[in-house]
Formats: sequence, C-alpha cells, structure tokens
Amino acid sequence: MLDYSAARAVAAIIRTGSFEAAARELAVTPSAISQRVRNLEERLGTVLIRRGQPCTATQAGDWLCRHIEHVGMLENALMQHLPGLAGEGVQPVTLNIAANADSLGAWFLPALTRFAGETGYLFDIAIDDEAHTADWLRQGRVLAAVTALAQPVPGCVVTPLGRLPYLATASPDFMRRHFPAGVTPEALAQAPALVFNQKDRLQARWARRVTGLDPVLRCHALPSTQGFVDACLGGLGWGLNPAMLVRDHLAAGRLVELCPGAGVEVALFWQVSRLAAVPLRGLTRAVQAAAQVLRAEGQGAAGS
Repeated sequence: MLDYSAARAVAAIIRTGSFEAAARELAVTPSAISQRVRNLEERLGTVLIRRGQPCTATQAGDWLCRHIEHVGMLENALMQHLPGLAGEGVQPVTLNIAANADSLGAWFLPALTRFAGETGYLFDIAIDDEAHTADWLRQGRVLAAVTALAQPVPGCVVTPLGRLPYLATASPDFMRRHFPAGVTPEALAQAPALVFNQKDRLQARWARRVTGLDPVLRCHALPSTQGFVDACLGGLGWGLNPAMLVRDHLAAGRLVELCPGAGVEVALFWQVSRLAAVPLRGLTRAVQAAAQVLRAEGQGAAGS
C-alpha cells in the first residue's frame, strides 16, 4: 500500500521547490522529509525527485504528484459531506494545468478565478505553445490543458473552446520605416518580427499565407503576451497579437494591421485527464464560460 505521508512529501517538494520549504509546509523537520522520500524511492525502486535548485520531478514523480492531486480532490469532496474532517490535516489542493500564454493573457484567467473562488484550489500553471501543451498531458505532468490539439490525448476528454483570432500589427512609424512599398517577401525578410520562443511558428505561418512564400524572418524572441503588444506599440517589431488585446490600439491609430483583413485564427480545445474529469467538471464549466469570448470574437471576425 502506498505511504501517503511520503507521497505528500514528494508532492510538497515539487510544489515548493525544496526539501526545506516542504518541511515547513508539512510542519515536520527536513530530515523527516528526506527519510520519507528516501524510503519511498527505495520501495518503488525509482527516483522520484531530481535534487537541485529547485527540485523537480522525474516522470515517475510527476505521475505520483498527479495521483496526490486526485486524492486531494477526493478529500475535498468528502469534506463537503463530512466537515468534521476539516481539522484532520487535509492539505490544500494544487492543480497542475498547462496553457498557452496568449490564452492566459486574453481570456483564460477568469475561468481559474471563478473555480478557485468556488473550491479554494490552488493552481500551478505551465506555459507552453498551444501546439505543445498536449505533451504535458502525455507526460503526466498536468491534469488538464488548453491546447490546439483536437484529437484526444490518450486517457483524456476533449472539449472544443472556439478560435482565438490574431492580427498582424505594428506601429505606424514601424510601417513607414520597414514597409514603405507594402508588405512584400523582401520587406518581411528584413523587418524585425516578434516570436514568443523557438516553438512559435505563427508569424511564419502568417507570412506564408500573405506572400505564398516562406521568407526567412529576422526575429526578436519575447516570451510575454503583453510584451508583444508593448513591443509593437514601441516599434521594436511586428507580430501576431490576439485581436481582443489590440482592438483599442487599432481604433486609436497606435497600431495598424500589416495587411488589413489577413488575420490568423487558432482553434483551441480543453483536454482533461479522464480520471479527473468528474472532480474538475466545475473547472470545465468555468473554462467553457470564459471561452464564450472566443466564439464571439470568431463571429466578429467572420462578419468583418
């Protein structure tokens, strides 16, 4: 039978990043935490924690942490029926979720806020490109993810959310300096673009769509949704921004579209581990409610 005090120690170490912080959270000594983890690793015959600053989970450790999240949700549900358990040392539930930065910056946070207010759960959000967040589910590192993958990850349930529209924008001065004769493959190859990181192919996808070619882009790497908007406003480069974040800037003339009407839409989906689907029904409802803005944005783009 699993030693749950040791399993909770592993989860606390991964959540806090160190043995010492986990010991403070669990109100035990660091040596007691170390002993619990060592005994559990020896019993399971595998390493659960990569010791470092911070400590991180191995794949086996990730799966164990997800199990502890399931247990925490079950205990939380049980306390609603047996409130006397509230003083029995039940730990707060921390949910590990993956999402793309643009969803967090544009529409996803209200869903987390609503669910946290209803349950008291905490969140540990992993940020990755929407084309790669599904990998976090496959690896057992998260229980749910906002992803561009429509096909269910094995063991997961999928809910379509809508389409997040993007517009290629830059400052008027940037347009005058870099695109005096319009957006051409030659100009795109010279004008600095913005990318979130090396996984971000959205700007290249847009350039191929408007030119029919694959110009090699010169790029600033800027891993921040708000940073993208600010960089476009300041003239650092051009980039694809969520339409809902730049609409007011476009209306005020602070930004302009590189090619009016030539936007890009990214379909988004909510994938949840099948084992967590029932206890996370409230979160799924909150995500669906927050995602209504995506459907409204998509209808607006279709009608423009």
